[in-house]
Amino acid sequence: MGCIKSKSGLTEEDLEFLKAHTRYDENTIKEWYKGFKQDCPNGNLTPVKFVDMYKMFFPSGNAEQFCDHVFRTFDTDKNGTIDFKEFLLAIDVTSAGTAEEKLKWAFRMYDVDGNGVIDQDEMTKIVQAIYNMLGAGATKPTETAEERAKDIFSRMDDNGDGHLTEEEFLSGCMQDEELTKMLAPNVVQ
Repeated sequence: MGCIKSKSGLTEEDLEFLKAHTRYDENTIKEWYKGFKQDCPNGNLTPVKFVDMYKMFFPSGNAEQFCDHVFRTFDTDKNGTIDFKEFLLAIDVTSAGTAEEKLKWAFRMYDVDGNGVIDQDEMTKIVQAIYNMLGAGATKPTETAEERAKDIFSRMDDNGDGHLTEEEFLSGCMQDEELTKMLAPNVVQ
């Protein structure tokens, strides 16, 4: 079997890396890659294309704000695009990861400034983005995003310092199924 290689192609090295760091086998990785290249012929997913893809799943909502946060979390090398490796690693965690892996990924998304803690303003931004994405047809929460973020903080901020560490976030989510459903909806308890 020959090496799948081109300037923007899937190298043997990338294939081996993805086999070692995801739950996918070689054939599945190649299938994902084929689809990725159809959608992103140059090998990079841009923020605009990413939003377009999300809009298919949430047609009545405003996905842009939420997509900014998800895109930032997928773009691990912070170069402004998502390459296939970043894409597949993120898909693996968000779809097949353990509850703890998914919650750690969610924590990185909520930590907007990347300083290792979540403050109430960051939580409010994400909760508001989730509300906006739900759109007109969805059942609206009774609380505002600010009220919801404050409620989340009061339940999770064990030491009352106004910041959630990853440990506080994981512990709070694992103890509260309702919070987990809202903050990391794909986590199965």
